[in-house]
Amino acid sequence: MSLTPSFFGGRRNNMSDLWDPFRDFPFTGGALSVPGETASFVDTRIDWKETPDAHVFKADLPGLKKEEVKVEVEEGRILQISGDRKVEKEEKNDKWHRVERSSGQFMRWFRLPENVKVDEVKAAMENGVLTVTVPKAKVKKSDVKAIDISG
Repeated sequence: MSLTPSFFGGRRNNMSDLWDPFRDFPFTGGALSVPGETASFVDTRIDWKETPDAHVFKADLPGLKKEEVKVEVEEGRILQISGDRKVEKEEKNDKWHRVERSSGQFMRWFRLPENVKVDEVKAAMENGVLTVTVPKAKVKKSDVKAIDISG
């Protein structure tokens, strides 16, 4: 018995499954046009924090090697983090009971603020966590000049 119906037909058979409103949604065109690959876009979680000296991005990318991940700065201030999770080889005698890990390409973009040094961006990968550090440029405070009022 299912507690949550699907919008596009069928019912969920496993009560432990959480209802996903996009599970059966027919994506057409755009970045999500590859059937069965939508989860890889959604599952790439990235935190962005700002410190006094830098903007720091952290992405959970378990199972990926640094060679499978790209960090780029486009058009001056667009930080792009992308990569490719390879599909596990399927042996002829394997019997899958459940497949929940996503595979395929992922890509995330972030518009960086104007006060960053894009030529000093650093990235490091440790224990499946990508850390991208974008240093801040020192903002020169303009001198205040008093203007005499005539009249």
